[in-house]
Amino acid sequence: MLRVESLKSGYGRIQALHGVSIEVRPGEIVSLIGANGAGKTTLLRAISGVQPVAAGRILFNGRAIERLAAHQRVALGIAQVPEGRQLFVPISVEDNLKLGAWTRRNVKFAAELEPIYALFPMLFQLRHAAAGALSGGQQQMLAIGRALMAKPQLLLLDEPSMGLAPILVDQILGIVQGLKRSGLTVLLVEQNASAALAIADRGYVVETGRIVADGSAADLLADTRVQSAYLGV
Repeated sequence: MLRVESLKSGYGRIQALHGVSIEVRPGEIVSLIGANGAGKTTLLRAISGVQPVAAGRILFNGRAIERLAAHQRVALGIAQVPEGRQLFVPISVEDNLKLGAWTRRNVKFAAELEPIYALFPMLFQLRHAAAGALSGGQQQMLAIGRALMAKPQLLLLDEPSMGLAPILVDQILGIVQGLKRSGLTVLLVEQNASAALAIADRGYVVETGRIVADGSAADLLADTRVQSAYLGV
């Protein structure tokens, strides 16, 4: 579904990605793990179109998209849940969800919101509350729900456990597994490497803007280098 080839990107004179290549197959959860500043978020932002690409290719369902605008990539089926959630905090939960469908035409919101509220019943109870009044876990659910309103084929999920209590982390990652079972493909960036690999099919290890290891999640969990560097073993 997604193929990234020799991707380079940066911020001014600082190069953040040095020829990164990854692939994501339909129906997979693929995890990107690595230290803070390794380039994981930059890679997601480059795929979604909010980070400029200096060189390389991004192919989505066989189509080159690296020169498309971000909203065009959303329309093709890529949605991102950004690091820090980036909700529209003054407006209601329901209006945040509706904004997730802004690239789609003739949306019947009552029908479209129903499966989101079924997935996140708490959001239905809080649908008229300002997004900024929600707890961290509720805001993460809202951010995921907003992305799902775009009807994506590929969900880019950036640090969903950030700032959450362990019990909420388990809940959010359980939801991600459920999305996979429903047919959604997920590219996951997660600081909690053991949790990320526990739900993933495959993974990539990112260091200083380069892929230094990849393989099945089980193989990475068993890799002594990965264990010592990222799993605290």
